[in-house]
Amino acid sequence: MTPIRHLWPKLLQFLIVVRQMTPPMRFALLLLMIAVPAGAGERFSIDQLISLARANDARVKEAQAQLRVYESLYQQARNAWIPKLDTLLLVAGPTPEARNNGFGGPPTTKASITYDLDFGTPGVQLRTEATAAMPIYTFGKLNAAAEAGRQGVAAGEALAASAGDEAEYQVALAYYGYCLASQSLRLIDDTMNRLDKARQTIDRLIAAHSDQVTQRDAYKIGYYRGQALAQKEAAEAGARYALAAIALLIHWTEERPVPVETAPLELPVQFLASVDAYLDLAASHRPELRALRAGVAAQSSLALLQEKMYYPDLGLVGFFRWVWTTSATRQRSPFAYDPYNDLTAGIALVLRYSWDFHTKRSQLDMANAQLDKVRQQEVLATLGVRLQIEKAWSEARSAIARSEQQGAALKDAQRWATSAFAAFDIGTGDTRELVDSLTAYASASALRDQALYEAQVALRTLTRATGV
Repeated sequence: MTPIRHLWPKLLQFLIVVRQMTPPMRFALLLLMIAVPAGAGERFSIDQLISLARANDARVKEAQAQLRVYESLYQQARNAWIPKLDTLLLVAGPTPEARNNGFGGPPTTKASITYDLDFGTPGVQLRTEATAAMPIYTFGKLNAAAEAGRQGVAAGEALAASAGDEAEYQVALAYYGYCLASQSLRLIDDTMNRLDKARQTIDRLIAAHSDQVTQRDAYKIGYYRGQALAQKEAAEAGARYALAAIALLIHWTEERPVPVETAPLELPVQFLASVDAYLDLAASHRPELRALRAGVAAQSSLALLQEKMYYPDLGLVGFFRWVWTTSATRQRSPFAYDPYNDLTAGIALVLRYSWDFHTKRSQLDMANAQLDKVRQQEVLATLGVRLQIEKAWSEARSAIARSEQQGAALKDAQRWATSAFAAFDIGTGDTRELVDSLTAYASASALRDQALYEAQVALRTLTRATGV
């Protein structure tokens, strides 16, 4: 985006121009500004495309959603110390009649004597129960679970960063591919213009019965023009594919193609450091490696958690129970059993343990196996990153060298094509010299542009591989 301070000179110049207009011209300008929507001529630069891809790519949103899952699990592990309260509120009926003197004496009504279909005067029962449990000492289980959750969040953050880096990398490759296709189209159009001018000269000389050219020369020009048209179709297909990839990565919902601001492929100005320097950067910045390190730490905590499962849990439990029934007499003797009317509350110190050693052992073995698996994944990923960096570094070095060599060759080919075309136009050159020079010019341009494209791709790959 252009800073505001840079827009002031253009705005003042625009106001001066508007002031010099006649009223009808001002009215026409106003209608034009209303008819053309804002931003209709805007084209996205590579930096804008990268920002859109990082914000809208589906993989980035998926990684962000997964990060929220890890954060929720971590919050659950941190809140495990908070007392857990379970409550129950019950309204039930009908309840049978159960009457006596309240001290365990004989029933006072016929319906209270036996349990049968004679409910007497039925009633309603109200019941409220509450149980609270809080761990006091778990031999490190809760700390291990919280640490595993924290490392899970760190891994999720690294994976979210990795998804953003991948979206940036792919949209940059699509952008460079579109720029390469655009430059190829311009080169093909320039070559076809030269061939058309040569064809016009050949037709003029044939019409004048000149001995300089023959009909075969016209056939040669027609053949090379057909080849150029075929190359143009391939370049247009490449440009369409690149735009489709960009639209997918930035989640472009409009029906019109993505307006992309192309830039000429040039020799990268980025300094190519040593392989070891890129490896050091990757070790500390590559998000996938950071995620695996966090995964190893998280799995280590989970293995420790399974190891601590051999120890019991010590905690406090509080309970409360209140039951009231409209059709039953409340028993006032502490020795009488009264399931219909009850009020009980208390606090207990609880030692909880499950005697399932076989299950604990298998779970611990599984956790240790998972830990070994993640460690090997970290080793494999580190070796893969090293290979990726060495490959991208070699490709970048080769592409930069080839682009410099092809650039020098292109200058000579351009001079050759210009002189050959001038000689042919004035009648001192032949068709073969002209076609050879144009072919060399087109080939040198295509090879130079391809080398520049590969250099940009290799540097982007280096950036993606190091994570900076």
